[in-house]
Amino acid sequence: MHYVGLSKALRGAHTPNLDPGVDGFVLRRPLGVVGAIVPWNFPTTLLCNKLAPALVAGNTVVAKPAATTPLTTLRFAELLAEGGLPEGVFNVITGRGSEAGEALVTHPLVRKIAFTGSTPVGEHIMALAARGTKRVTLELGGSDPMIICDDADLAAAASAASMGRFYNCGQACLAIKRVYVFESVADEVIAAIVEKAKRLKVGPGDVKGTQMGPMHTAGGREEMATQVSDTLKAGGELLAGGGPPEDPDLADGFFYEPTVVADSPHDAPMATEEVFGPALPIWRVKDLDEAIERANASPFGLGSSVWTRDLQRARQAAERIEAGYTWVNSRTKVYDELPFGGWKSSGYGKEHGEEAFDFYTETKSVVLGAG
Repeated sequence: MHYVGLSKALRGAHTPNLDPGVDGFVLRRPLGVVGAIVPWNFPTTLLCNKLAPALVAGNTVVAKPAATTPLTTLRFAELLAEGGLPEGVFNVITGRGSEAGEALVTHPLVRKIAFTGSTPVGEHIMALAARGTKRVTLELGGSDPMIICDDADLAAAASAASMGRFYNCGQACLAIKRVYVFESVADEVIAAIVEKAKRLKVGPGDVKGTQMGPMHTAGGREEMATQVSDTLKAGGELLAGGGPPEDPDLADGFFYEPTVVADSPHDAPMATEEVFGPALPIWRVKDLDEAIERANASPFGLGSSVWTRDLQRARQAAERIEAGYTWVNSRTKVYDELPFGGWKSSGYGKEHGEEAFDFYTETKSVVLGAG
């Protein structure tokens, strides 16, 4: 609905009197065929992020869902067809990324690829797209830092850290993945986060009271378990979780306990890599300068947040943290009205906001003389 409302805002520009009797115009035109490659963790939301501005701008779309979650996208296509969307405007192909995905990216008629997923795959897509000088929008991995200052609402910050990390079993690009808390309040904040992690009920989603379900695959769980194990070996302190639940009823699923690790070395895996699961590292820092320095040490720059009652601190953090989004005293919620996209290894281009149209249209300059 957001982009339906913005449809009338999609316009060009007029520059009068470039010379006597000569005016200039800037026209916007659709790109043509747009490819949308969507991951498994939010198959409908992340599809719509690409589909809505592409269609409103006048393009047609070919979507490729993740190989493990194709049914949602196929059903979505059926519903659009039932609703009257003309045949051929929205299309779906299925299969593995190495086959169907690469065929979509390299097809000569596809003028732009919108991709959400891991940084290595995004970089591969960018390289393939360069062969046809195709446009790309890449929403890639993240390792979002949260900074908690000593004047913050500590209870609210701890709650936001817990929800931001363990929501969707920690399987989100945009999620709290590193916490830096001022030394003077660290014990209180860490204790609150650990308590919340230990209280979360892990289990199947269809069981009443479940608050966190399983991870997507056994491979994903193993990768995260290795990151946690290697971080602990490097010197991190395990405060909660650290492995699969002991409940025998959960032995056959890809479950992993909500995990909290404190004060590991800053070159440990949980500090330098994206952790795509329910494991949160926390560090004590002496002040805001150290916190921002640590926050920016990551190759990623997707989201970030700061909790403080001091307006000057909030402004410093917002201006200096290298990320496409910064929340101040707020949970990590993305708004359609604001442009969204990462810095550094977290991507290229913008989704959401009017800015999304810039990546789904071509502009053309026209000079009009008197004749």
